[in-house]
Amino acid sequence: MTTHKYSQVKAMLAIARGSFKSSLRSPSTVIFSIGFPLVFILAFAFLGNGSGPRINIAIHSGADTTGEVYQALKTAPGIRIKNEHGEALSEDLEKGRITAIVDIQKTGQQNPSYLIKLTTSSAVNPSSVEVLQSYLNAQADQLNKNYYPHAEAIVGVSEQVEKLPGRTYRTIDFILPGQLGFSLLSAGIFGVAFLFFNLRQQLVLKRFFATPISRTFIILGEALSRVVFQLLAAIVIILIGVICFKFTLVHGWITFIEIMILSFISLIVFMGCGFIVSGLSKSESTIPPFANIFTLPQFLLAGTFFPIENFPKWLQPLCNILPLTHFNNAMRDISFEGASLISCWPDIVNLLIWGVIVYAIAIKVFKWE
Repeated sequence: MTTHKYSQVKAMLAIARGSFKSSLRSPSTVIFSIGFPLVFILAFAFLGNGSGPRINIAIHSGADTTGEVYQALKTAPGIRIKNEHGEALSEDLEKGRITAIVDIQKTGQQNPSYLIKLTTSSAVNPSSVEVLQSYLNAQADQLNKNYYPHAEAIVGVSEQVEKLPGRTYRTIDFILPGQLGFSLLSAGIFGVAFLFFNLRQQLVLKRFFATPISRTFIILGEALSRVVFQLLAAIVIILIGVICFKFTLVHGWITFIEIMILSFISLIVFMGCGFIVSGLSKSESTIPPFANIFTLPQFLLAGTFFPIENFPKWLQPLCNILPLTHFNNAMRDISFEGASLISCWPDIVNLLIWGVIVYAIAIKVFKWE
């Protein structure tokens, strides 16, 4: 009678297959992984396919910065001046990150006159330029009244706006990476935490222990099913973004594959947080509070809905260390900027550092029984 050696790999794949089928049959899993992110993507995409009105400007290198006009712009509450020059400035204008470059020209000597000229790009929403022009005209009128009440208008805004070629940065190009990150984060933390807690409570893990399969392969089998399911969800989200809303994949399939690799790395890190939550939770009702400690700060502060630059400066250092921030940054660089995974190494290294920290804690707190 021949005996066959027990295959840990086959057992692991059997666990993965069963867990994957269970995920497909779970409405809550499908809704959290695909439904919620798609709702946000649809909402923001229909709110605006272009970039919304923003009054971010830069000052031309040859502009007059000694007079009242520049000082008024510096202190204007509705305008944010970005201190950039050279290639960085040209790149921001080309991609619509700033509304315009403002050139303040001094045209007179005895009774100084100032003419404000704007340079924008085709990537900037025209409504943003109109808002900026209206704002500058109002500022010019106020300056004329304050400094030259008895003279003709000294400060004026040119009606001619120079427009350079640029790349359109749609709302979907910002929102979709954030929502994909949210999907991975939620699945990695909530999915894993509830899964292993329920496996303990229902004594499924004890039944596994009665079989020859090792604990390592039990974990790998369950993790594999989660990874496959969530990467399929990521593919669905990206395809809907590309087909319905023209989400940008600069290099096509190459960009898509790099996004999948980045999603895989990030999901593994987020799943480590799920193991921690599972180990710390004493009951099923305590899982959401523990999970929200990890998810809510990242959901709100990691640039999911708004650029981190919009937050107060004292808060930005905290935003920039969150793992979801590094995923969002790398995802946007790869999809829209055309960056490679290698060029995104600072974000990937930070994700890996988070992974080491998270799994070091998970090993200490995870419970089998």
